[in-house]
Amino acid sequence: MTSVDDEQSQKVQAGVDHPLRSLIGTVYLPAAAYGVGQGAAAPVMVLAALNLGASPALAGLTVALIGLGQVVGDTCSGQIVARLGERKSIIAASSLAAVGSLTCLAAQTVWMLCTGIFAVGLANAVWGLARQNYLSLSVPFAWRARAMSLFGGAMRFGFFVGPLIGAAAILVIGTRGGFVVQLIAIVVAGSLMARLADPPGAGAVASPLGLTTVCRDHARLFATLGAGSLLLGIARSTRDAILPLWANHIGLSPATSSLLFGVGAAADVLCAYPAGHLMDRFGRTFVAVPSIVVLAVGYLILPFTATVATFTVVAVILGVGNGFGNGVIMTIGADVAPPTGRAEFLAVWRLTHDAGFLAGPLSIALAAALFPLAAAVFTVAGLSGIGAGVLARYVPEYTRPPDRHPSGTADPRKSGR
Repeated sequence: MTSVDDEQSQKVQAGVDHPLRSLIGTVYLPAAAYGVGQGAAAPVMVLAALNLGASPALAGLTVALIGLGQVVGDTCSGQIVARLGERKSIIAASSLAAVGSLTCLAAQTVWMLCTGIFAVGLANAVWGLARQNYLSLSVPFAWRARAMSLFGGAMRFGFFVGPLIGAAAILVIGTRGGFVVQLIAIVVAGSLMARLADPPGAGAVASPLGLTTVCRDHARLFATLGAGSLLLGIARSTRDAILPLWANHIGLSPATSSLLFGVGAAADVLCAYPAGHLMDRFGRTFVAVPSIVVLAVGYLILPFTATVATFTVVAVILGVGNGFGNGVIMTIGADVAPPTGRAEFLAVWRLTHDAGFLAGPLSIALAAALFPLAAAVFTVAGLSGIGAGVLARYVPEYTRPPDRHPSGTADPRKSGR
């Protein structure tokens, strides 16, 4: 371990300090605030597009632009964070997100709205990577999964609360009130996080590694473990698309569907911190595989639901599966990231998961247009099962701190079984 890790670990053992307590105001509260903004804006994107004259199909695709922006942002976020450092990257990303939110708020055409949404997606990629890189460098290994899970859980809690705050703003301001909440949340989150200095071992790099170089140097890892990350991304994101579609298929009202989706989201949030604790205690596989297996089971059961009660059960199962794996991809990425080119590596690692988040809803939309909806659900269940096998084979089982590099990062050569 590094001297920083040794000192922090000794404080924890002595009961003097909690390694996550100092991050509440500068990492977790801003993450929750940022999530509130994203959650408040999500429901109004489609409505704003419709009000500007978009067709229902085009309006539906506006939501996918957030995911597309994140995927595109992943291709360059590593170079940005490596060149600017975490703090400056957060400031730049928050500024871009604020501009994107303002553009959505002032949009007079559908394409202007789409430009703003895409800009927020780009900013999300840089924002998320900078925070992941910061946590991986500043938190002791023994607390890493809990740190990552809390970060993801804070974002999810914000996304859960955001629509409620956005609804109140809509009543006062109108349809675009959600964008007003988003803009305020971005400014608050960016201001809080900008106070945090770059951690030891981080900072600007004169010549960041290129995307092609990172992919070539770690081709085997991305083709194996990265495939598991992609499939988990598909399994997670499909939930958001398939539950509303199936609720409509069995005749549930939009209000009922939204309420039951919220019940599942609550289960998601509740599982966030326990997942991190279990990962730190028993290893990453202990959480990663059950998470995607539970999602697969939920998808297998969904086509057999036809009532509010059975639909609610499946919504909760999918929420538990999604929440139980909270933070696992960020944690695994931090485990296997090399000491040289860490930010660039993590950007490509995030790309594998974000690509799944983009591909999942788009694939469901296409499959539902060509085949019965149940067939699309069973297909996702099958992909989730394959993902469970890939993750079981390739996820590193860290149950105690491994050998360390001088930088304090885990040695990726010892990350396999």
